[in-house]
Amino acid sequence: MTIQDSFASAVGALRGVAAADRLCEVCVELLSVDAAAISLVFDGANTGTLGASGDAARLYDELQFTVGEGPCLESVSDRAPVMVVDLAADVDTGRWPAYGPALLAYGVCGVFAVPVLVAGEYVGALDLFRDDVNMLTGDELSGAMVAAELAELPMLDLLGNNLMALPADVNGPGWAELNAVTRTEVSQATGMLVAQLDVDPAEALVRLRAHAYATNRSATQVARDILERRLRLDPG
Repeated sequence: MTIQDSFASAVGALRGVAAADRLCEVCVELLSVDAAAISLVFDGANTGTLGASGDAARLYDELQFTVGEGPCLESVSDRAPVMVVDLAADVDTGRWPAYGPALLAYGVCGVFAVPVLVAGEYVGALDLFRDDVNMLTGDELSGAMVAAELAELPMLDLLGNNLMALPADVNGPGWAELNAVTRTEVSQATGMLVAQLDVDPAEALVRLRAHAYATNRSATQVARDILERRLRLDPG
């Protein structure tokens, strides 16, 4: 059985987010990595996590949104794989001054990202994380490329389903699935901060991200506290 057959067999008839999660889990099983996530990237920002092998992978991915840098953004921008075998050594180059040290603090030593192409557009990346310093073997790199190609299918499921369902039923599964993978709560909280702090949306988002980074929390966690009025940022 080829590695492509192994991935396809493991994902089976799953669709959408379930397929994306399973694809990430199989990456951990077959590629000797410790975590995997599929990032959604639009307009130069990590706008959501389509799939993840677990909570740690989801945290590593969202951290790219919080600090505005990381392998998924670089991979989509350059339209090429990103391979960082030794993150500690790479940090010294100043490549990701916020994301690199944050990942190292979580015990991640290496990170790899392969862009995901949908309908001719680069709309995301498959991110792989390792807790040791080792390059992907040739077979593992080939497997990562296959997994990135297969990630196109759950992305198409998500985009296609929501294009049809969103206008028709705001309480339907299309909205629920979209909200589950995108940073909708961050957008809502940013809107609240615009009114509370009397700043423009860009400044409000910077404030939210800065608070998340300073308190070592995800942007989504901070957004939820703002929306539920458990947190009010200082206007100063």
